[in-house]
Amino acid sequence: IDLLSVLWRAWEQNDEYEWKGPFYFIQGADPQFGLIKSWAVGDTNNGDDEWKEEIKLTEQAVQAVNKLNPKPKFFVLCGDLIHGMPGIKAVFSGHYHRNAGGSYRGLEMVVTSAIGCQLGEDTHGLRVVVVTDEKIVHRYYSLDELSSQGMEKELLDMLAKQI
Repeated sequence: IDLLSVLWRAWEQNDEYEWKGPFYFIQGADPQFGLIKSWAVGDTNNGDDEWKEEIKLTEQAVQAVNKLNPKPKFFVLCGDLIHGMPGIKAVFSGHYHRNAGGSYRGLEMVVTSAIGCQLGEDTHGLRVVVVTDEKIVHRYYSLDELSSQGMEKELLDMLAKQI
């Protein structure tokens, strides 16, 4: 059974499968954590070590949406999520449809391949990320590996130490 079939079956069983009339959704964009201070100090390449104002505005947006009646069907957040990354050690992303990455000034960029359509030779899969006080360890697993073998003992041991 492929993922699309599973999702389609879940959708068919949902009350929303058949058209029932008008609805609305909310689209938000560019919370861009770190940009406000960066602009305030006049240095968009630096000065992005504070997120206070963006967090306040994002919380205000969530509160406003939560007060709406009727409720929206869904919320989509598009655009730039962050501008600056204070204390961040790794950024995890997708959309390249291949596993890739690199490092710059202690910041690791990790690109995870697609669950769906592959543009390269990578298998369809998921990345498991374990975060401890000391480090971040991640492994990419094919869907077959993860479902038949689960996570590696090393990752499970790291989790056991944290509990």
